[in-house]
Amino acid sequence: MFDFWRRSSGIVFLIFITFVLWAISDAVIALTFFSVSLLLMMTLYIHHLVALDRWLRSNDLTVSSIPDAAGAWGEVFAALARFVRQHSQSQKRLSLVLERMQRATSAMPDGVVMLDEDEHIEWCNSMAEKHLGISLELDTGRQITNLVRQMQFAEHLAAKDFSRPLILKHSRHHELVLSLQLVPYGFQQKLLISRDITRFEKVETMRRDFIANISHELRTPLTVIGGFLETLSEEEQTDTAMNKQALSLMSGQAKRMQRLVEDLLTLSRLENALNLMKEKKVDVGKMLHDLAHEAESLSAGHHQIKLDLATDVQLTGSEDELRSAFTNLVTNAIRYTPDGGEIILRWAVQNGQGLFSVQDSGIGIEPEHIPRLTERFYRVDSSRSRETGGTGLGLAIVKHVLNRHQARLEVISNVDKGSRFNVWFPAKRLLLQSSVVEQMM
Repeated sequence: MFDFWRRSSGIVFLIFITFVLWAISDAVIALTFFSVSLLLMMTLYIHHLVALDRWLRSNDLTVSSIPDAAGAWGEVFAALARFVRQHSQSQKRLSLVLERMQRATSAMPDGVVMLDEDEHIEWCNSMAEKHLGISLELDTGRQITNLVRQMQFAEHLAAKDFSRPLILKHSRHHELVLSLQLVPYGFQQKLLISRDITRFEKVETMRRDFIANISHELRTPLTVIGGFLETLSEEEQTDTAMNKQALSLMSGQAKRMQRLVEDLLTLSRLENALNLMKEKKVDVGKMLHDLAHEAESLSAGHHQIKLDLATDVQLTGSEDELRSAFTNLVTNAIRYTPDGGEIILRWAVQNGQGLFSVQDSGIGIEPEHIPRLTERFYRVDSSRSRETGGTGLGLAIVKHVLNRHQARLEVISNVDKGSRFNVWFPAKRLLLQSSVVEQMM
């Protein structure tokens, strides 16, 4: 309130003088003086407004270019000058921070692209230009999908899946393999981080090729050795019981090595990106009938094998791969379930997804082991695994098969009470019959 009266003191003083003139002379002189003084004040105000407008419209919005004035307008211009000075200092600090950030980002071995909410490029470093074939000078403001023209990238960007990176081979430089990771920040903005993993991919390819080649080369001599050992162990002329036992042990280990080689070859085929999956209609019910008979033969009457087919829905996928994955789960259930235990194979549709499950009444798995079960050669109990003939690759094979079918594995287990391995298939993999569709609706 005090500030209002201070800034209005000129008008108040003018009114006071006008009343004094009115008192000592006539009203005409007083009103004439008041009108002329008011006109001069309005002219001065308009002059300052025009000066302020010109300054705001000019390109030179600096402290030195702010108009000069006295009185109330002088105070306004002084406050404006302080604001401009503070804004200029803040802008310099922000520019300095941004420049440092850009210099630091430019020095990174990874590519960084800043995208707005509509996937338009706001900024990128030199490594991103090299990785993605874009230009900061020419492509700022353009949509990233118009520059990186690969269907996989567009689908990954549209899916907004920030949890996993996308492995992408460069369309122009086929030897370049990139890992692209989206990181959300700010208001629906994203960082696109690209990393050159060509060397790691080459090493991984060499590893896969080595395992596949050495496994393939080992298969034939192991088959020959196993065959001769089996023949010798059946010979009646074997000299001593010790020799018979040695031949039996060698034959068993040779068979175990053969299973290991076969599992390694299976994993190599599943990991090979060029090995495209041959999809067809898979009759899950028929497959589980066959698996149940195989399980009874493997169990040799030591377990109760039950089959629960709650649906006749079929799948689209690779029958050989699915049979391999299901067989591994059933075989594991038999191996780790004591004699007299129960094993249930089930196929159903729940919540619009296909569910294959293997439930046993075996020894169970402690919770800390469950996250690592699908790692290669990971064993909860290595001695028991060797006794039962396991290779340590069965669940790794299951994981790769399920990944190729966009399915997921769920493990529910209690120690000394048994385990249940659930395999969930997405709805797009199901071939629903009309009756099943009506039930789901």
